[in-house]
Amino acid sequence: MKNILAVISPHVGGRTAGAALATVFPDQARVTVVEAADEDPAALREAHVIITGLGPVTAAHLAAAPHLELVQCASHGFDYVDLDAARERGIPVCNIGSSGAEKQNVAEQTFALMLALAKQLIPAHTALVEADWALPRLQQSLTELSGKTLGIVGLGHIGEEVARRAVAFDMTVVYAGPRPVAPETAARLGGARHLSLDDLLRTSDYVSLHAPLTDGTRHLLDAERLALLKPTAFVVNTARGALIDQDALADALAAGALAGAGLDVFDPEPPTAALRLLKAPNVVLSPHVAGVTRETLVRIALAAVQNVADHLAGKPPRDVVS
Repeated sequence: MKNILAVISPHVGGRTAGAALATVFPDQARVTVVEAADEDPAALREAHVIITGLGPVTAAHLAAAPHLELVQCASHGFDYVDLDAARERGIPVCNIGSSGAEKQNVAEQTFALMLALAKQLIPAHTALVEADWALPRLQQSLTELSGKTLGIVGLGHIGEEVARRAVAFDMTVVYAGPRPVAPETAARLGGARHLSLDDLLRTSDYVSLHAPLTDGTRHLLDAERLALLKPTAFVVNTARGALIDQDALADALAAGALAGAGLDVFDPEPPTAALRLLKAPNVVLSPHVAGVTRETLVRIALAAVQNVADHLAGKPPRDVVS
């Protein structure tokens, strides 16, 4: 019988969220649920598979697990696993990318943030609660999504879902990525055009990030790139916090060089009180909720469990990222 270590970070539910995993593999494997990979050294040492839900898996953790065969991320992202160390050991690391488990809700959250910014929902709500009829003050900053250009950085499964919704809102879609999508895909997305990242930033009224976090994409939007955006533009990030230089974004917002930002992700998470974006003007913030609806969590769990079950049955794993 194989041993599975399920590492479920406390800020996404911890042992309570992972409890059901212990009943999933009754005949194939023994499951131990922890909130940190090194919480139970014996379980880590005996693990053949690690399933991790945003719980860091470091080089030290990998070195302490001599029998390890697979690391399965129960998420689209995989930046919390030391890929280099796993690669050196020949241990595959998988995410749930091709399952599309998160795409619906991440796309919905992206538009929730965009609409909240366009319609000034946060300051409008706050003003009314404080008995302030803010219409005259807010009227000049209210905008429509219709007719605007949405720049999508990373047109994968999630980016495509965002683009489909943008077409329904009568937005023009441009995107940046390693290569253009197939012509039929671009046509289905309203004639979406492939641009360089810098041209996308110069062109877009809204920029939405859907790229993975790698060494090459860390601080993809730094001070220099943020300066390319129109002063009327909005930035939305539902991917990974470190894709943006958060201090540079706070500077741009404070200077009025950007119209606003909608953020569901931060670096680190949870953010500390020192994060300047918590007090920046015209921001809408949410605590990494874009992938954690009841429906999404079921799809994520099923996708991760199925990949592990396939591995235990001797089948090749899907969505190998390293």
